[in-house]
Amino acid sequence: MSKKVLITGATGLIGSELSRQLLQAGTRVNYLTRNPDKIRDTEDYMGFRWNPAKGQLDEDALQGVSTIINLAGASISLPWTKSNKELIVQSRQDSLRTLYSALEAKKQHEVTHLISASAIGLYPDSLDTLYTEDMNQGDHSFLSTTVQVWEQEALKFTALGLKTSLVRIGLVLSEKGGALPQLIRPIRFYAGAALGSGEQWQSWIHLQDIAATFRFCQEHDLEGIYNAVAPNPVSNAVLTKAAAKVLKKPLWLPNVPGFVLKTALGERSQLVLGSQRVSSQKIQEAGFTFTYPNLMPALEDLLT
Repeated sequence: MSKKVLITGATGLIGSELSRQLLQAGTRVNYLTRNPDKIRDTEDYMGFRWNPAKGQLDEDALQGVSTIINLAGASISLPWTKSNKELIVQSRQDSLRTLYSALEAKKQHEVTHLISASAIGLYPDSLDTLYTEDMNQGDHSFLSTTVQVWEQEALKFTALGLKTSLVRIGLVLSEKGGALPQLIRPIRFYAGAALGSGEQWQSWIHLQDIAATFRFCQEHDLEGIYNAVAPNPVSNAVLTKAAAKVLKKPLWLPNVPGFVLKTALGERSQLVLGSQRVSSQKIQEAGFTFTYPNLMPALEDLLT
């Protein structure tokens, strides 16, 4: 019998690609959704209702499942109002707490492994440091504190006897969503420019590779913390120039000054001005091979 995985956030950007890869590999997928319109019911891909804000989950979703992959949480790109900040943090806590309670209540289950999304936003802003997984110190920024809370919630699953993995996701590149469409929109209209100094590090990863990272952790029962970034991070200026080159568009405007971005975005400017140069050595040493280790081939695949 093929393995069965339960995914939260399965209909999102990463979850959709991960589901596709798992099904292609012969792994059956159960997934949780709050939207009844998104429920599909085939032998290999079955949807179940849940409401993490209320702690509700259809326990049939756990039937035959050996691994849970948790991708759920409100988008970090929402405006950082007080209520949205609470939603961003609370949605991550609620998802994991609902899963925990369901496993705790269902004494007979086959789940042995939790793989939870995390983010490189944990790491402090730096132009010089190369961050590895053992450098766990965060700072007091909103991004970092959100990730700290998220990871602490996931690590509680060890008390249930589960192997627990944390996948710290970098800047996901996809033509279907995330940061890349926003980056290339001004470039297409001849208004592209690097942001701030342009020197800030962008530890990026192709959508195909981030989904494959989760699948690799599941297939090889990896435990612990893994950075999910391509081996060759680049500066914001290099990323902008590379995208313009692939799109065959000129860059003629000066960099967008940091103070302009801070005025327009407020605290959320951290998303575009923050700098984290992150190592992928640990996941590579575990045997993972990136399909897109370098930026230009990744952008050519996505934009041409």
